[in-house]
Amino acid sequence: MDAFWLSFAVIFVAELGDKSQLMAMTFATRYRFWTVILAITAATSVVHLFSVALGNLVGLALPTGPINIIAGVAFVFFGFWTLRGDKLSDEEEGRALRSTRSAFFAVAIAFFLAELGDKTMLATVTLATTEGWLGTWVGSTLGMVAADALAIGLGAVLGRKLPEKVIRIGAAVLFFIFGAWLVYEGITA
Repeated sequence: MDAFWLSFAVIFVAELGDKSQLMAMTFATRYRFWTVILAITAATSVVHLFSVALGNLVGLALPTGPINIIAGVAFVFFGFWTLRGDKLSDEEEGRALRSTRSAFFAVAIAFFLAELGDKTMLATVTLATTEGWLGTWVGSTLGMVAADALAIGLGAVLGRKLPEKVIRIGAAVLFFIFGAWLVYEGITA
């Protein structure tokens, strides 16, 4: 359960202000809420399962202390990445708006491609190096889906006028805290 809650929290924070969250809001303006959420869940499940497998392999090959230090530095990097912010490219926004295929598959494929190499994928790999694979996979998947569902709901209620800068700064600060904690654990291990 520790792996689940940690992964849920970290990925939820990582997803705040991320480009896939912007994609979720864009898709939700065109397709039904539940179709978008189910497609996000399917795509995220596949990407994060791969991420957890990769993280587990790395975790088995390296000792815990250095892994925690590397993970902590990675989380600090994710904090700076979060401060920089994400925006949809013209191509990604166009894809979200013009899709004429099945809504589920259009959203799932777009999310799958958007998540490859994204900070949430990399954070999941990082978490899986030291945490249990099942809790990390389920927690990271549900954390991302919850953050995207929140964005869709708030976007609908607030007319897509979220205080993006405040969300970005808050998420970055949480990444810095997680990073410092992991570096401290790595040094004291």
